[in-house]
Amino acid sequence: MAASVSTGGEEGDLRKASTVLIMIAGTMAAATKIGQSDFGKTRDGAPVRIYTLTNKNGVEARIINYGGIVVSLKTPDRNGAMADVVLGFDSLAGYLDNPGPHFGALVGRYANRIGHARFTLNGVEYKLAQNNGENSLHGGTRGFDKVVWTPRELPDGGLELTYASKDGEEGYPGNLKVTVTYHLTDANELRIDYAASTDKDTVVNLTNHSYFNLKGAGAGDILGHLMTLNADRYTPVDAGLIPTGELRDVTGTPFDFRKPTAIGARIGQNDEQLKLGKGYDHNWVLNKRGNALSLAARVEETSSGRVLEVLTTEPGIQFYTGNFLDGTIKGKGGKTYAQRFGFCLETQHFPDSPNKPKFPTTVLKSGAQFHSTTVYRFMTK
Repeated sequence: MAASVSTGGEEGDLRKASTVLIMIAGTMAAATKIGQSDFGKTRDGAPVRIYTLTNKNGVEARIINYGGIVVSLKTPDRNGAMADVVLGFDSLAGYLDNPGPHFGALVGRYANRIGHARFTLNGVEYKLAQNNGENSLHGGTRGFDKVVWTPRELPDGGLELTYASKDGEEGYPGNLKVTVTYHLTDANELRIDYAASTDKDTVVNLTNHSYFNLKGAGAGDILGHLMTLNADRYTPVDAGLIPTGELRDVTGTPFDFRKPTAIGARIGQNDEQLKLGKGYDHNWVLNKRGNALSLAARVEETSSGRVLEVLTTEPGIQFYTGNFLDGTIKGKGGKTYAQRFGFCLETQHFPDSPNKPKFPTTVLKSGAQFHSTTVYRFMTK
């Protein structure tokens, strides 16, 4: 089974990518090696393991079963030199002591924001934790990024994580069973497959919250990275960073990334939306029909030659430029993470969809199955 890359428009690099066929099965060979070791214990004594996935090219992904966190991701530059391109910590304590940035984590039950920390489903109002001003962010006080998942090494070299979220957890209805699998392919792709089922109607929005820096984690800011987003529209926000409900055309705005543009080229412009987000912290409406796996974003870092492509079955992508990193956090190798030292490309449904009937629905019906796939593909130029 194959799907062509959707580009939605007549723009340079994304148009060229439309000729690529994305193999969902068959050629996407799994990692050739997986290993595990101890990564410490949570504050309540639960053991945490770290899993190392390595492909034939030496690309390496390290993932822990606490929060499903991608701790490190080592990829080559144009000369073959490896660097870790995701922000994070060397120890579990770093993640326990600094949960705010959600470095590398799986986030849910509802990724991103829900306005006023409440929504109505089937005539019943559900109240959530207010952990982002008056809103709810990334699943609440103890979202999926702060729980220990049950791990299983798969015969094909992948890692499977499962978690059972109980009815009423963080205010959400339904017993939700979630399965997330990671595969590192020999095409230098980190593939994340999400699945969920519930015994009661609920809302679900799952994503990964990795911060990327293609120069290497801690190696300066990301403002020179060239960003391309396959989106003609985005969802503007109010002062609480909740979408207004409008799908706004990017033409003539700092939000037009349909052609490769340096992240920092317009980030300081006198634009109301940039001021509200303190930079980019917005959801883009991807140019696509249906839920086929298709190209959402492409990022190039010219000094290293590293290129990241993001493909997803989701309708939206949150582009975040590390605006709230302030230099107080020291990450891997003791390096300080200052403002805009990393960017996130969170594939997702739109923020506040449970309160926006015109947005694509995030309702998961009892007995139905939720499926979503995102691929982070690395190459050099």
